[in-house]
Amino acid sequence: MPQTPSQTVGPFFAYGLCPEQYAYDFTDLVDNQLVDPTTHPDPIMVVGKIYDGNNETIPDAMVELWQNDGEHKLFGRFGTGTDPENRFIFHTIKPKSVHGQAPFINVILFMRGQLIHSYTRLYFEDEGELNATDEVLNQVPEGRRKTLIAKKQGSVYELDIYMQGDRETVFFDL
Repeated sequence: MPQTPSQTVGPFFAYGLCPEQYAYDFTDLVDNQLVDPTTHPDPIMVVGKIYDGNNETIPDAMVELWQNDGEHKLFGRFGTGTDPENRFIFHTIKPKSVHGQAPFINVILFMRGQLIHSYTRLYFEDEGELNATDEVLNQVPEGRRKTLIAKKQGSVYELDIYMQGDRETVFFDL
């Protein structure tokens, strides 16, 4: 059978994927705690906001993180409307380098008005040497690479994502 066409995110987005964002009285099966920051020896926080073409935050996007560094396979989901500042916030660990690649986290974005979810990556500012030789990152024009590199402050990595405009984040086709 041929693949069916994509459609915009329907009612199950709210109910089934990020119910807390829409004030349902139950919690999501998957949340933003990829690791327990109170028990893991090296937790990090990944935070950011998603902006539309008018540079306004998108209050009802859903963000998924996927990481696999060969040792840790982690997955989390968070709705930006769950946070009072419309941020996404994840508690995780920094992935290790695999086969000489720079450590990265896959970021998948879902939101109203999109026919297909968007894929991007989050690289780490403090991995300059590996970032400089990463095959995927180096396929991105040099002036746009910064849209994929999270800034570090302590154990927090911040990356804002712009869907359109002058600061548009680089997105990937899979």
